[in-house]
Amino acid sequence: MASTEAQPRFGQSVKGLLSDKVGSCSVDAIALTRQVLKVSRSQELLGQAARNMVIQEDAILHSEDSLRKMSIITTHLQYQEAIQKVEHSQNLQDQLIHL
Repeated sequence: MASTEAQPRFGQSVKGLLSDKVGSCSVDAIALTRQVLKVSRSQELLGQAARNMVIQEDAILHSEDSLRKMSIITTHLQYQEAIQKVEHSQNLQDQLIHL
């Protein structure tokens, strides 16, 4: 009789262990899913940051190009101003010679 009583207890304990194990595996699967989603979100954020950096780099390069062009224009205007001053002084010299 002892063996017939032990079998139902053994069956119940196995069912309990299996139930515990299934619960534990479910918790692990949920944790794994959360981690995968977290990593996926991190990858998405890294990709977005990389795209933003490329946009910023392009803006910086464009700004550098604009500054270089403005520097060339400034130099050109300074040359023109110097030429005008020379021409003006030549005109004054010509007027003085005619007097």
